[in-house]
Amino acid sequence: MYIRKSEMADLPALTKFYDQVVDYLYENVNYPRWEKGVYPCEESIRQRIQKGEQFIGYIGPFVAGAFVFNEDPAGDYSVGEWKQNLKEGEYLIIHTLAVHYSFYGKGYATEMVNFAKNLAKELGYKAVRIDVVPDNYPARRLYESLGFSYAGNKDLSRNFEHIPTFCLYEFDLTKEKTVFD
Repeated sequence: MYIRKSEMADLPALTKFYDQVVDYLYENVNYPRWEKGVYPCEESIRQRIQKGEQFIGYIGPFVAGAFVFNEDPAGDYSVGEWKQNLKEGEYLIIHTLAVHYSFYGKGYATEMVNFAKNLAKELGYKAVRIDVVPDNYPARRLYESLGFSYAGNKDLSRNFEHIPTFCLYEFDLTKEKTVFD
């Protein structure tokens, strides 16, 4: 998978990608509880591209995956039971990570997470954190299998009636064993 920071020219392809992912989730199980036209949507993708936070992953000419990577927890991360006592700005957060359903089971989510961990380490961050909808078991298994530590199921004060709490995870980049594929 070729992964890079998205450019504004990627907006139509990313919008189509996320719409197809959400359509698939609606037809199966909508683990992250995304809403088509609400989140992720063209405007949220545009904003992330403009801020340099949106990443895109290709397999040949096809958009196979995407994620957002930034310092913004979009909620109160201070409530987490983190192993590291870090301030905002000392860690990066993965948001909106998705793989197109036609590429499921091929290890591309792992590849994107490892890319994010490597990038964060290169940039001098001490951790990568993430929050997951509690019943998003595929995502939780992914992060746990990649060495992320569970940091509690907490209310992040996001005021989402349909998602009152999130499961928090952290990957410590300061440990010696941070060699990724």
